[in-house]
Amino acid sequence: MIADALRNLELDAVPLATPTGRLVGAQGLLLEAVGCPMHTGQRCQIETVDGGWLEAQVVGFRDKVSYLMPFKKAVGLTTGARVLPHAEKVSLQIGNGWLGRMVNGLGEPIDGLGKLTGEHVLEMQPPRVNPLKKKPVHEPLDVGVRAINSMLTLGKGQRVGLMAGSGVGKSVLLGLITRQTVADVVVVGLIGERSREVREFVDMSLGAEGLKKAVLVIAPADESPMMRVMATELCHSIAAHYRDQGKNVLLLVDSLTRYAMALREVALALGEPPATKGYPPSVFSNLPQLVESAGNGEHEHGSMSAIYTVLAEGDDQQDPIVDTARAILDGHIVLTRSLAERGHYPAIDVAQSISRCMNGIISKEHMLAARALKAAMARHDRVRDLIPLGAYVPGADPVTDKAVQLHPHIEQFLCQGTKEDAPYTPCVEQLERLMQ
Repeated sequence: MIADALRNLELDAVPLATPTGRLVGAQGLLLEAVGCPMHTGQRCQIETVDGGWLEAQVVGFRDKVSYLMPFKKAVGLTTGARVLPHAEKVSLQIGNGWLGRMVNGLGEPIDGLGKLTGEHVLEMQPPRVNPLKKKPVHEPLDVGVRAINSMLTLGKGQRVGLMAGSGVGKSVLLGLITRQTVADVVVVGLIGERSREVREFVDMSLGAEGLKKAVLVIAPADESPMMRVMATELCHSIAAHYRDQGKNVLLLVDSLTRYAMALREVALALGEPPATKGYPPSVFSNLPQLVESAGNGEHEHGSMSAIYTVLAEGDDQQDPIVDTARAILDGHIVLTRSLAERGHYPAIDVAQSISRCMNGIISKEHMLAARALKAAMARHDRVRDLIPLGAYVPGADPVTDKAVQLHPHIEQFLCQGTKEDAPYTPCVEQLERLMQ
């Protein structure tokens, strides 16, 4: 009787029918399917002419038509092709075996080192943390960049943006931060950037030692917009997992703008009207949801600091994505072309930049020295154009005279070579000595 009961249970587990839809349309980025109910966010497979399967995700519907967005280039599709929805929610297995590996937006290894394994379930969507239970930012984060450690001190669990136009040095500065930052795990999302930069980032920015404690999620510019969106969200999920395991995690995303552009492509394909500079309203609601999944969690141990690069198109600091990022992040570091053209690297404009967590994690002496340096820079800017013309006459204002004398030392202090190390404590000591 027991054997018969087990046999009946096994038979009951066999589905009587497999829900199958049919492909009825393909236009631009969107595919249309009918004949099978599917919910938004559900993954499915579409049969191709060669007998293979194309992975896609449901992004919307109208009446009985479901709209799908493929993860890879949609080739080999025909009208009437079978569409098989995934019955179960997709998740990955993650563990320490992911360290030193490179994956795509679906969590599939692309480094040729074999299958990824783990003992914990990783959800594809970044987790949400109750804001009342989030651990506050109360400890400095050493990023190894003198201008940031001294003038724009970051904290463990802070989220900050690197904002600049093209070719000003965002990626170089990100590489410097990657090498120098003190963290247990580094999660890097290379989203929508040039594929050439992937190998350069691994070899030059991370290096062999840095790669051992890093996980790279890669979706270059030639990937589909859905893959770029998935890769950005996946790197947040990975970083949150290691944070909840009690590790200090540094999340680097290059770039947040490419994520917004991918969202724009998806939304426009669905027919959403453009609002600001071609960006539909849904983009500006998705950005805070992504950023809020970063930061510290509920546990006392472990932290998750996030640094995003943000492209200011045409060096416009009022670009809608730049402006939105500035409002939702815990600080912004602005890189300016004028400093880069003068050979000042990293080209960080200290006056335009801010760290909203700085005052709560540094000493009073450090705070006063940073304010004094900013005041001296502001004084020098007032007379900068007069000095080459010989129109500035020393002696009229002792405070301005002091600022002019200090300016070469301040410039030298804020500059740093790409191979130069600048730990947090010596940076602060140098700043305090300079402004005494």
